Amino acid sequence: MPTFYGTEIASRMMLGTAQYPSPKVLADAFRRSGAGVATVSLRREASGGGNAGQQFWSLIQDLDVAILPNTAGCHSVREAVTTAQMARELFDTRWIKLEVIGHADTLQPDPFGLVEAARILTDEGFQVFPYCTEDLVLCDRLLEAGCEVLMPWGAPIGTGLGLNNIYGLRSLRAHFPDVPLVVDAGLGLPSQAAHAMELGYDAVLLNTAVAKAGDPAAMAEAFAGAVAAGAAGHAADPMPPRDMAAPSTPVLGKAFLE
Repeated sequence: MPTFYGTEIASRMMLGTAQYPSPKVLADAFRRSGAGVATVSLRREASGGGNAGQQFWSLIQDLDVAILPNTAGCHSVREAVTTAQMARELFDTRWIKLEVIGHADTLQPDPFGLVEAARILTDEGFQVFPYCTEDLVLCDRLLEAGCEVLMPWGAPIGTGLGLNNIYGLRSLRAHFPDVPLVVDAGLGLPSQAAHAMELGYDAVLLNTAVAKAGDPAAMAEAFAGAVAAGAAGHAADPMPPRDMAAPSTPVLGKAFLE
């Protein structure tokens, strides 16, 4: 199982807590997914007044999983840092999923702001999980800033497009073999999660694909099975692809007719 900042997680699946049709559906989805981490937005927790926020927080605590607050929706370094500081006070954790959005349409991270915010938060004692692209230079700068985990996107948030840049994700895994890597955002189908794990990634994080499914709990269970299968496939050292056919049945000893 993956280890993040010295903490071993019980599952390779991380699940978001937004957009579910009801609290019961959210709880059922987590139960059937076996997810080891729940991401929580400070804005989501505080929405609807104090009583609604407290009810939501009680629900999250009842899930009995690790909590990863995030800075979702932040578009500047200052906003992200302030949100992270508030989240630490509220959730009593040093973990923070850092988002600094640079493009309103694609929700692509701002690479410059992301590195700056990561450095500030690391210096303040945070354990940063940066939502980033698969760019090798950016990821190297994030590691230099003190991050010990990288969370590259598969595709833009909420699109369900899967792994848009397999070459880039594979290269990232090869360049940083000892860094925990989590595919975060863009997964829409269990098969896409399995593919991420087959590439050697340590975990996946998703939200919309489960929360917006016709049956969120069933979809969560499907993703859990796919993640487990993909991880097992990678661990089994799969055969490399070939351009030419190769017979699976040996020809040695085969009968020939004249």
